[in-house]
Amino acid sequence: MNALISVSDKTGIVEFARALHALGIGLVSTGGTAKLLALEGLPVTEVAQLTGFPEMLDGRVKTLHPKVHGALLARRDRPEHMAALEAHGIATIDLLVVNLYPFEATVAKPGCTLDEAIENIDIGGPAMVRSAAKNWKDVGVLTDASQYPLVLRELKAAGKLSEKTRFALSVAAFNRIGNYDAAISDYLSSLEEGGTRALFPGQANGRFVKLQDLRYGENPHQRAAFYRDLQPAPGSLVTATQLQGKELSYNNIADADAAWECVKSFGETACVIVKHANPCGVAVGADALEAYTKALKTDPTSAFGGIIAFNRTVDAAVAQAVAKQFVEVLMAPAFTDDALAVFQAGVKARVRVLRIALPPGGPTDWDNGRNAIDVKRVGSGLLMQTADNRELTQADLKVVTKKQPTPQQVADLLFAWKVAKYVKSNAIVFCKDGMTVGVGAGQMSRLDSARIASIKARHAGLSLQGSAVASDAFFPFRDGLDAVADAGASCVIQPGGSMRDEEVIAAADERGVAMVFSGVRHFRH
Repeated sequence: MNALISVSDKTGIVEFARALHALGIGLVSTGGTAKLLALEGLPVTEVAQLTGFPEMLDGRVKTLHPKVHGALLARRDRPEHMAALEAHGIATIDLLVVNLYPFEATVAKPGCTLDEAIENIDIGGPAMVRSAAKNWKDVGVLTDASQYPLVLRELKAAGKLSEKTRFALSVAAFNRIGNYDAAISDYLSSLEEGGTRALFPGQANGRFVKLQDLRYGENPHQRAAFYRDLQPAPGSLVTATQLQGKELSYNNIADADAAWECVKSFGETACVIVKHANPCGVAVGADALEAYTKALKTDPTSAFGGIIAFNRTVDAAVAQAVAKQFVEVLMAPAFTDDALAVFQAGVKARVRVLRIALPPGGPTDWDNGRNAIDVKRVGSGLLMQTADNRELTQADLKVVTKKQPTPQQVADLLFAWKVAKYVKSNAIVFCKDGMTVGVGAGQMSRLDSARIASIKARHAGLSLQGSAVASDAFFPFRDGLDAVADAGASCVIQPGGSMRDEEVIAAADERGVAMVFSGVRHFRH
């Protein structure tokens, strides 16, 4: 048995090659890899010796030769293939170990030039990998150091790789080549005149890894699966560990993402309760228990069977409070042992508990856990946009009314604005003292959203008197402003930009309501 080794990332390769040699497997290698193995005292044959042809063109051509590809592609069960190898003095290569030039890492570096990118496009490596992967019934192909332990275990135990393992390695190899070529396509098709890169490439190549098949999709007659980015961002939903509970459903995952994205937008201790993709209760508090207690008050009816997310550790006191209601998914960066024990008995064991590790910068550093690009499928097409990651600060606010908001009102307005960003449009959100007190979502009329938010508050027994209101887009007429003022709002935040802004501002002045413009719209469809 012979192994050809040619790797750019040399992590663990010396130990792996030494183990192969100990099993009596002959070693063939290229360039720097061959030199490294020889320095470690391993008997290695350079590819140039094997082919009888020297490396050339600065190493661009070294393995593109019949003595390499014939050795990889020959089917051992076909006598004519084996006879051809014998006639040309070609020994089989039974194990190929290749990882590719670091193209993705190269183009990710600031200031990467086109010349640098081109020089990091591997040619011989992918060609060998494709040959070996195509002939998987006879050849094992390794494209990542993480595969070394499994391969060694099988070789030591059986002297060869199982068909199941060879096929799995082949699939992983073709996936790697597909991702590699897609990265090259993305990069090259994004280049503009002058060497700058367009945000959206000329061809979009989606690269995702399936995490799991789901029981069904949004409805039982639909099929579904859950995928993640090749390199998921820390603190994102796909990095979650499910600690207990039933299998996650399609809707669980969609709602959990809405809750998680909302809760991690707060620097303070926060709790978000989501039902059908909309926050139905959001609050900040001195601790997680206070935040939850306040969030639940907004709409306890809708919270039944909802998704609950915290941006701080859940302890036993919080768990006991949450356990009093029916919850589908509970999410947090961490759980104490006592908290987990609350959900491990009886019917509560069905609750899906997800732990999502904090990003390296801690609970106030979520920027790296956000999507840079959002996508939406349309008929035979795809809409792509930069994600709505715009954060608003007090300095961004423009007071447009005679009445100035108080510092407390400004705080409530900014809180309401954060929540409105995660509510489906048209969105109207009433808040007071760091909690939502009425949420109107997803209506065709902004006026109807305002009315629904008022009804929700009344059903929950909450007063909207003196509340702050956020509208995700401008009020096109004064009737929306009048509706929130009638409900008890004392201040309003909205983007502004309507043809009738002056009419709405005059209405606010007439009603004694302080109003600020954000200059930012947060439609969420």
